[in-house]
Amino acid sequence: MFGSKIDLFNKEWLDVVFAKKNKNYGAYELRQTSAKNTSKSLFIASAIFILLFLAPKIYALIAGILPEPPKEKVVEMVMQPPPPINPEVKTPPPVEPPPPKQDQIKFPPPIVKPDNEVRDEEPPKTEDLKKADPGQKTMEGDPDADIVQIATAGEGPKQAAVVEDNTVYNFVSMENPPTYPGGIDKFYKFLGDNIKYPPMAQDQNIQGNVHVSFTVEKDGSLTDIRVERKLGYGTDEEAVRVLKLAKRWNPGMQNGKPVRVKYNIPIKFSLAQ
Repeated sequence: MFGSKIDLFNKEWLDVVFAKKNKNYGAYELRQTSAKNTSKSLFIASAIFILLFLAPKIYALIAGILPEPPKEKVVEMVMQPPPPINPEVKTPPPVEPPPPKQDQIKFPPPIVKPDNEVRDEEPPKTEDLKKADPGQKTMEGDPDADIVQIATAGEGPKQAAVVEDNTVYNFVSMENPPTYPGGIDKFYKFLGDNIKYPPMAQDQNIQGNVHVSFTVEKDGSLTDIRVERKLGYGTDEEAVRVLKLAKRWNPGMQNGKPVRVKYNIPIKFSLAQ
């Protein structure tokens, strides 16, 4: 027995070592699966190593299949040299402006200088300025000279065209929303006095509110009368008819100007009990 080769990893040795012992202990299970776990780990490690080793070649193969991006086209620009200076062309001398219509007396601007650089140059007196205007130098005026306009004459600012504001505002966000002459209570009284209950709605005992919207124009008239939530059986048409009979409202004011305002009201239809 001692001369034969002993395989310590054979599972029969595990039964000998753990004979009459608790085989539920973790070491028994680990020793049984040790060879299997070792082979699995070796296979995974080999696969990762081969993949990392072949990664550059796989990338080069894929890069060779994909089309190359187009190369940027470089255009060489040749700048033209400036034209040579013509020595015969001379700069014209500055033109002396014509004399002014009124005499001018040199009035040097005040400049702060040291005492040794101060010249004995007295400013013009008040009596001299009564007869002549102050200027950069002393010049005799020419009463018959024309007025010289240095700057180019322009057309000047023109009055901008008045743009009429036709925006339809919401009465909730108005500075001064439109009002009915005498107040909203008088407006509802006008509706109650002029509404005629439709016979079809009266026969079917139809009661409720018809929600309508309209636009109060700048002159107070009501336009764009629409039924937003209908009640039916002729009540919607009756609500529109009565609104067309209403007198002009006081228009809504925004920034001190009359504007168009959208208004929403419910008109109630109820049968007297």
